[in-house]
Amino acid sequence: MRRLLITLLCLALLCAPAFSQAAVELARAGQPPQAINEVYLQDGIAFLALDDVLPALGLEGSWDSVRHIYTISTPRGKATLFPGGHYLNIGDRFLPLSRPAKFIDGRLRIPEDFVTGPLADLLGGQVYYRNLQPPVASSEEGSPIDRLFSFLLQKKRADQEPALRGVAIDPGHGGQDPGALGGGLKEKDLTLALAKDLEKQLKMQLGIPVYLSRDADYEPSAAQRLKAAAHPEVDVLLQLHVQAALTPTPSGVMLFVRPAEERDGKILPAAGGGSMRLARCIETALRQAGIPVAGVFAAPLLPLGHGDLPTVLVEAGYLSNAADRARLADPAGRQALATALFAGLKGFSQKQVETKP
Repeated sequence: MRRLLITLLCLALLCAPAFSQAAVELARAGQPPQAINEVYLQDGIAFLALDDVLPALGLEGSWDSVRHIYTISTPRGKATLFPGGHYLNIGDRFLPLSRPAKFIDGRLRIPEDFVTGPLADLLGGQVYYRNLQPPVASSEEGSPIDRLFSFLLQKKRADQEPALRGVAIDPGHGGQDPGALGGGLKEKDLTLALAKDLEKQLKMQLGIPVYLSRDADYEPSAAQRLKAAAHPEVDVLLQLHVQAALTPTPSGVMLFVRPAEERDGKILPAAGGGSMRLARCIETALRQAGIPVAGVFAAPLLPLGHGDLPTVLVEAGYLSNAADRARLADPAGRQALATALFAGLKGFSQKQVETKP
């Protein structure tokens, strides 16, 4: 029955129209609102072209086709982001974004909560925003993707089963979405190579099944990415990414977990959950391997989903930092990263055994 429900949910997401059109009104406080008609809905979220939003707010921005970065001039300084990135970079600060910007119909578009959240903050909260065609409320909370995430990421297991039965790996980006760029490298290529290195180690040394959301250069849909975690034996989900900054200073691996875990309708703090335990095991293994770690963070990033399946988003380094870039570009360096991730997974599995009641 569970597999049938998963199949039906995935089919519904895959067969549903990806986008529809909407319209919004937008302005800085005290200014007459301007209508933006080219608004796309994806999974119930309105996406607006940055080149439409900024003039309506009296701001300027530009796209760097070489570095694959969009720069916004704000009263608080230059802010940058890139397609598929989960952060807004302002100086040395990195603000987490709940949803990344993405190219839709040839234009870089940002979700409406970027306008009402980070962008409004950069303008001192002085933004008027009104969705003229809000999505029809559903009888169930959350979008289909949210509900599917919640359903998939709450797993039950028998007490006698091994602590780690299977692993799902989601290499970020792919296809027309290259992700971060730097030094001639593309994030989509590096995440796939790292995923395959880790997959091989897991299969050879633990003999457990490993499911990749993609195994070649294409961009999976949200439902296809979730399909890897839908297998009943999957006990861990790793999402692999690489990032870039405006300056060469930021470096190291960053590990992200959801800020809270949800099970049977109860919200539990991230600190005591399986995702945080997994992140700490990976952090320890990386440090022991001599790989710098910038920290473990709890953040409301959309790819982390809901539920309580131990899930960690791994930002494996900065393409804008020479040392990180060299490690990611070198097959031996990526192998070392994969070995450390494997050691972290193995350590997590051992802790799960030790903490069984």
